[in-house]
Amino acid sequence: MHLLTTQQMAQADQLTMDSGLSGCDLMQNAAEAVASIIRQLAGADQLIQILCGPGNNGGDGYALGAILVREWRNVEIFAVAAPKDDSDAAWARSKWGKDVRPLSEFRPDGSAIIVDALFGAGLSRPLEGDALEAVERANGSAATIVAVDIPSGIGGNDGKIYGTAIEASDTVTFFRGKPGHWLYPGRGNTGRLHVKQIGIEERVLRTIDSNCRLNGPFLWIGSLPSSENSTHKYERGAALIFSGAALSTGASRLSALAAARAGAGAVTLVAPPDAARVHAAHLTAIMVNEAETREDALERACNGKERAAVIGPGYGVGEPLKKLVLGLLKASNSALKTIVLDADALTSFREDPETLFDAIRAGKKNVVLTPHEGEFSRLFPNLAEGHAKTEKAAEAARRSGAIVLLKGSDTVIAEPDGCIAINPNGTPLLATAGSGDVLAGIIAGLAAQNMPLFLAACAAAWLHAEAARSFGRGLVADDLPDQLPAILESLFDTEERGQ
Repeated sequence: MHLLTTQQMAQADQLTMDSGLSGCDLMQNAAEAVASIIRQLAGADQLIQILCGPGNNGGDGYALGAILVREWRNVEIFAVAAPKDDSDAAWARSKWGKDVRPLSEFRPDGSAIIVDALFGAGLSRPLEGDALEAVERANGSAATIVAVDIPSGIGGNDGKIYGTAIEASDTVTFFRGKPGHWLYPGRGNTGRLHVKQIGIEERVLRTIDSNCRLNGPFLWIGSLPSSENSTHKYERGAALIFSGAALSTGASRLSALAAARAGAGAVTLVAPPDAARVHAAHLTAIMVNEAETREDALERACNGKERAAVIGPGYGVGEPLKKLVLGLLKASNSALKTIVLDADALTSFREDPETLFDAIRAGKKNVVLTPHEGEFSRLFPNLAEGHAKTEKAAEAARRSGAIVLLKGSDTVIAEPDGCIAINPNGTPLLATAGSGDVLAGIIAGLAAQNMPLFLAACAAAWLHAEAARSFGRGLVADDLPDQLPAILESLFDTEERGQ
């Protein structure tokens, strides 16, 4: 699903009005959409308190009130200010035609439904005065709160809370969701998101330059690799995982197991001799190769059949790892096309990230960087603060020449040409040591099967979180790879049924 910024949504509205549907029509349709949710939530005699701002969001509130009163519902409206004369919101207020009380008089009824129609997605400054007090009163009550478009106080483009914001149980938005619905902290204030159609035709998306998507199977399931026609493990796809020393083997082993469970036909760990013995004692389906030196490891990668590699988990930060990464990026005579750089591979370039970026841009490999916020701030220090997560990831991808998967509860995936996806199924269950190593392995496992890399990164982020949800409480990273086969099987079953 496309996600639209507030500016793009305004463009969609304007294109629709240029085609003959008036602003008042859109407002009425929006109010009907909100009313459909209110009817599901409200009892026949339940008080509905609508808080209206001076703009179109408030206009939706007035039109909603008029609809609900015609249904003999008990409705109160409180307004922070009157709409401008001759505006669509003024038209909606005239349709309400009843008493409008000052917002300063708003006192929430704990048994009521409160409708937040104050400011919507366009707000870019902290709430103040009567609006601030009304929001604080609403949040402090036991009432059910329904937000129109986006909870007041949340930035539609970045999910930022501007001082204080409505804490909604449900949010009703129109045509398409916005990044702020899915980026934290705004995502936590949105509650259940209802995306309603109000007369804006799908064709307007062809005119709007929307580069942001909500991640999910609908985005990539058509490209998800299937091994039905493969006859050999290397045709199915092979992945190479670089291991660190004997006391740090767990991370790379997690990556290797995840790559295998994601469908790679052959997975090999390349490890120093002492570490190779540790791996061999733990693994059966994963192959283990010894590499005495960094040069041996590089030679193995250049002469192998693997299409994708993971380097960084548990390897050890420092100059040897930097040289190995740069050597892999420069290698031109190998089957290796994709490199996933994670953990220590990212931290090793913290003092000189431009060297890494130059090598990525100059080389012929497809690269995925998988930083968490701390690693990101070391690689891109001037992007760490003051930017929306989508903007940070997109700019980092452009600068580095790599796909950037910026991890977190609202993981964002961005590629250098500007395409962005926000992952919606993140879970705190993944806040456990080693989970990122599993994610790196899933990406490599899918890429090894020739899945387009941006889609592979998107699919991996979703599968990773779904695996955690499937296992539930008590999860450790070792549990994640074993959840993947059932999830993948379910996805293929769904695709075959055409659902």
